[in-house]
Amino acid sequence: MTWLDIPAGHPFGVDTLPYGVFHTAADPHPRVGVAVGDQIIDLPAACRRLAPELAGAVAGPSLDTLLAAGPRVWVTLRGALTTWLSDEVYRDLLGGHLVPATDAIMHLPFTVADYVDFYASEQHATNLGRMFRPGQDPLTPNWKHLPIGYHGRAGTVVVSGTEVVRPGGQRRGPDGEITFGPSQRLDIEAELGYVVGRPSTLGRPVALEAFEEHVFGVCLVNDWSARDIQAWEYVPLGPFLGKSFATSISPWIVPLAALEHARVAPPARTVPLLPYLDDEKTPQWGLDIRLEVRLNGHVVARPSFAGMYWTGAQMLAHLTANGASLRTGDLYASGTISGGEPGSLIELSWNGQEPLTLPDGSVRTFLADGDEVEITATAPGPAGALIGLGTVRGRITAATPI
Repeated sequence: MTWLDIPAGHPFGVDTLPYGVFHTAADPHPRVGVAVGDQIIDLPAACRRLAPELAGAVAGPSLDTLLAAGPRVWVTLRGALTTWLSDEVYRDLLGGHLVPATDAIMHLPFTVADYVDFYASEQHATNLGRMFRPGQDPLTPNWKHLPIGYHGRAGTVVVSGTEVVRPGGQRRGPDGEITFGPSQRLDIEAELGYVVGRPSTLGRPVALEAFEEHVFGVCLVNDWSARDIQAWEYVPLGPFLGKSFATSISPWIVPLAALEHARVAPPARTVPLLPYLDDEKTPQWGLDIRLEVRLNGHVVARPSFAGMYWTGAQMLAHLTANGASLRTGDLYASGTISGGEPGSLIELSWNGQEPLTLPDGSVRTFLADGDEVEITATAPGPAGALIGLGTVRGRITAATPI
């Protein structure tokens, strides 16, 4: 319950309380905010008045200090927010620090330290394997033994709403000719991102059980992909220019605490796992998150995260298994979510062989200039509440001439 007038079923109810960074025309200084209903709590101002001991953690122009503060502060702050919003005595005390969400201009919420993209959906990996290795086992021999991933480019992670310039690169044509030019097979990848708060020590792997000690929360990710550039360059070292031009994330980071009622068991393992990845006897972090992908306003897919073979805890354990250290602001993503319905155009159009006809009559295999992609997601909360993950949106603009 809350004294705020929040419509029933609002994805940003008091059980969600996501964190972001915003400014307004009236006050251009970026500051930390918490979304609740159609309002944003100006968190530095609220904490200075109601919880001075927490003010330092939210004082910065980004979430960086809060992320680094660790689980005790995260729990304390969320508890304080819940109290302020549920107890009528705080109506006047907090009311002066509420900003209409429509007045907010959102920022990239944290400094991205490193970026890793995984390949955790068995459905997605199987679909691409069937496309590119017909007649062979669609999954590579290592796929069910470890979460496959690659290091991306942190500097090109952008906040939702940032326009995406069509990337250029080398392509190999059907006749073998090598050319340079704008990607002709620009794609989307609907993903879930994990945001690291507390760092770890170099040389010390992070165990499955320590997932909640290091990961602050999740966001939505669209890891744009230039399939033609990627296909020519990725052998033998993997993705490079075909992936590094832009990765969009939603502006609101939903804390793990908000997803407690969305936790589900991951799929049954069909290959025995090595001990450091075996989550049978540890807290499991499958998540019942349901996404919706829109292209120019039309729904083209509704992927489900619940069937992802590898969980966020397993990805983190593998990422650090060699002793690699975590830094505050590390972002790692699940890879394309393709449970139920595919979360990429390469699957929806079966590598361009089966074009999509949208309700407005337009036809797509891959993205055209001017196309806008919007990904939203929700998860179940307590007592039938809805937990929203916000929106990640991006529009394609024409390639920059060289």
